[in-house]
Amino acid sequence: MNNKDNTDKTVKTAIIDKVVKAGNKGKPDTTQLEKSISHIIVEIIEYVSNSVVSKTIIKKSTGNISVMSFDSGEGLTEKTSPFDTFAQIIEGKADIVINNVSHLLETGMGIVIPAHETNFIRPNGRFKMILTIIKSGYE
Repeated sequence: MNNKDNTDKTVKTAIIDKVVKAGNKGKPDTTQLEKSISHIIVEIIEYVSNSVVSKTIIKKSTGNISVMSFDSGEGLTEKTSPFDTFAQIIEGKADIVINNVSHLLETGMGIVIPAHETNFIRPNGRFKMILTIIKSGYE
């Protein structure tokens, strides 16, 4: 793998909302789920080879909920958010690292990532998760 490939992969995994479902022509998927009908959340997003895919469930000024799929070997680079974030694994396993402490989560498990804490997601096979961010002006 050359440097350009590494740079492309880092950019792809670092920008959650910019990661796209195949066939979306490079644009983020900001379409929200249809309201007042039931959904099988684990089925609303597919795995895409060598990619992280994000689908918006709800996006409001007060926060958002997204479902994400990670292909094997894909993760998210280290970041810090000004808001608390709740991550829930809905398929597979994920290694979520908060302030250099690793937390292995399996299907059905969740964790609150505190505001202003460094965190990243280390690849641990294919997995899907729901990410909930609650925004507040008092963090």
